[in-house]
Amino acid sequence: MTPAPRPVPVPGTTAHPVRQEEVVAYTTPRDGLPEVTDTPAALERAVTSLSRGTGPVAVDAERASGFRYGQDAYLVQLRRDGAGTVLIDPVSCGPMNALGTVLDGPEWILHAADQDLPCLEALGLRPARLFDTELAARILGREHVGLGAVLEETLGLRLAKDHAAADWSTRPLPRTWLVYAALDVELLIDLRDALAAELEAVGKAEWAWQEFEHERTRPPRPAKVDPWRKTPRAGRAVRSPRSLAVLRELWTAREDKARELDRTPSKVLPHQALVAAAVARPTSRRKMQALREFSSRQARQHQELWWQAIDRALQLPESELPPAHAPLGDGELPQPRSWGRRHAEAATALDEVRAAVRERAGTLHLPQELLLSPEVQRRLAWRIGEQEAAGTVPDVSVRAVSEVLTQLGARPWQVEQSAHALSDALA
Repeated sequence: MTPAPRPVPVPGTTAHPVRQEEVVAYTTPRDGLPEVTDTPAALERAVTSLSRGTGPVAVDAERASGFRYGQDAYLVQLRRDGAGTVLIDPVSCGPMNALGTVLDGPEWILHAADQDLPCLEALGLRPARLFDTELAARILGREHVGLGAVLEETLGLRLAKDHAAADWSTRPLPRTWLVYAALDVELLIDLRDALAAELEAVGKAEWAWQEFEHERTRPPRPAKVDPWRKTPRAGRAVRSPRSLAVLRELWTAREDKARELDRTPSKVLPHQALVAAAVARPTSRRKMQALREFSSRQARQHQELWWQAIDRALQLPESELPPAHAPLGDGELPQPRSWGRRHAEAATALDEVRAAVRERAGTLHLPQELLLSPEVQRRLAWRIGEQEAAGTVPDVSVRAVSEVLTQLGARPWQVEQSAHALSDALA
């Protein structure tokens, strides 16, 4: 077996990345491809091996987005010094309580942790400490933060990314897919060490740890109000309350059928079919079937269900039709694009807040949404605007702005780095 290449002797940094001509392909796991852990007995052996390992654990998960309903994990990849790489099939390996116990202690290393933590949480796997290599790259001001790009610029190694959009619910999983999955955790420990050293060198290590902890402990995002309104291309085309009712009923029927079939909704009925029916509002099965978007075998498979949903929407009394504009969720603010017409003071404050954050983020070599999230920026501006609209002179001292930012959920490093700039801009 040809030995796998090693990382460059001196890791690349944001200011001095590894040159492209020095990057080499990394195509094969250095320890060989491990067998998939797909039985309770195999999982027990893997747990024992991981418990005897040392240091942090590199973690990744593969889902079947675009194929299955929901965001379940269909493969979990782990790597730890002294244990090597473990590929776990959560569908067939049995309960994962013992694995959860072993992993509840060492630091986890993930790339874009917000993508994988929810599906791992659903398996009972939770980190006690987190290092997110994608988030670290963003804090360092990297222009490219995908795993492949960060590995190339930092370690000088190139991974193949051929199977990112594969149907990971496929069984058995092809060997080439498993190689791809194993390589996704192969280099995370080396990458973590290099990025941690750079964060320390540029004085951003504490910022990163606060962001990692925020990511680790952040509660699940609240359910969206009227998620059917987010159907692609519906926003511009579907406007009348009756058409919105058709869209809502079709979306709900499709969601229920997709859940029953364990298929992603767009593969049960394409998004464009929902929009076409909402616009045309066909008054009979024949007219529905005449729509081009309902002529495919996929759409015809459950055509009676679709017609019943459309007919139900057409029969609704006016009083039960959805409003033309989505209602605001609990505590939700109006869209900023409407502020200029109805909340002029808040709109002006938002322009000032955004400009200050943008300028300060540029100085710190950070994405502006990382220095202060858009939601916090909007809520700060809204408070200032509401006070001004009520005839009150808002307190925009550094102390007052810092207190508001903290109340809104900004981390201490964000408050420290943005409060002075915001105070000056709002004065």
